[in-house]
Amino acid sequence: MLFEAMTALAAAGGSAVVQAAGTDAWNGFRGRVAALFGRGDARREAAELERLDHTAQALTAAGDEAPAQRARQEGAWAARFEGLLENLDEAERDQVVGELRSLLAFVAETTGDAVVGTGKATAREGGSAVTGIKRSGEAAGGPARAANTGDAEATGAGSSAVSGIVHER
Repeated sequence: MLFEAMTALAAAGGSAVVQAAGTDAWNGFRGRVAALFGRGDARREAAELERLDHTAQALTAAGDEAPAQRARQEGAWAARFEGLLENLDEAERDQVVGELRSLLAFVAETTGDAVVGTGKATAREGGSAVTGIKRSGEAAGGPARAANTGDAEATGAGSSAVSGIVHER
């Protein structure tokens, strides 16, 4: 797995922890994250559950400091996911990547959309380019969060580009 892809996946994992905290999805999510880090070791899994609970408590108690606390927690968990992925052999890493992607899908389905660290996209000749979240129709699908989205550029008649979040009805 390319370093950039691994870093982006780890960042998305950190965002997912923060996004899920305090939602109805939290209990199921935190158990899956703890199992991912525990790798079959009950003591490590219990320690991860404590870390996750500390994260949820810190976010709940943040008050006016909520944006800064969210950023700190996202960064801390992104670093933990990145460290986990870096310290596995290729076969284990592939398994954990699959599990992490499953967790990200779970959070997106239960708490809304999230996108982190996208690249550059260019739309030409009536095409569409998205480096964030583009929603269409009436269904909002929960909250949407976008961080560090890349550049989206539209050239030519009828082309459109989105960097960040847009909801078209």
